[in-house]
Amino acid sequence: MARHAKVLATAAACAHGRGAQVLAELESLTAELNEMAGPGRLLLLMIRSNHMLVLNSEGRYGEAEAEGLDILRDLTRIKHLAPVWHVELCVLDNLVDALCGQTRYEEAEAIARGDLPRAERGTVTALHCGLVRSLNGQGRYDEALTEARRFAPHWDRGLSGSLGLGTAAALHGLGRRSEAETAVREALTDCERFLHPDHSRIREARTLLARITADEPPAPAAEEAALG
Repeated sequence: MARHAKVLATAAACAHGRGAQVLAELESLTAELNEMAGPGRLLLLMIRSNHMLVLNSEGRYGEAEAEGLDILRDLTRIKHLAPVWHVELCVLDNLVDALCGQTRYEEAEAIARGDLPRAERGTVTALHCGLVRSLNGQGRYDEALTEARRFAPHWDRGLSGSLGLGTAAALHGLGRRSEAETAVREALTDCERFLHPDHSRIREARTLLARITADEPPAPAAEEAALG
């Protein structure tokens, strides 16, 4: 019971931008549970998925990708023993972020598009935001804006401001400065209201806002895609 409480606490910390503070605890839990077998191994893979999230937030995208691929292989080995789809979708969402961080936007888009149809609630929102980022990264701003406005996503506190940042980046890429400024200010307000002050999304929102209000031209696609 205490172990599950730790897992829930570290997951909440990661989602709200305090992942760096619990990184050592995540690694300790991973080592502690590494020999677990059967359906119980799913708990270990949930912890490793959160570890992957922290690696992405720290800009360690290559490490996050490697961990994600390893988790997916492990999930394949236990899927006949326990339902794994939710953890799998969380890992795939983290993998989209890791690929965007390495400017591999076409691969990120393929994963997001391919897995959106089977996602539900929070994972729909996360993969949807990832798809918008991948389109911005390819300079396909019209498509990114259309996708961002396609439907009202399920609200998820940990994703606060994410879609708004993707929308603002697309508008900025299209030269619609006033609309982009409105969108990024709304996204920043959401981030500051619901996320920890150290969350990387808050820094990203402030960076984009500064660029837009300075009336600077759009950043290279790789930099814009990181926002959101």
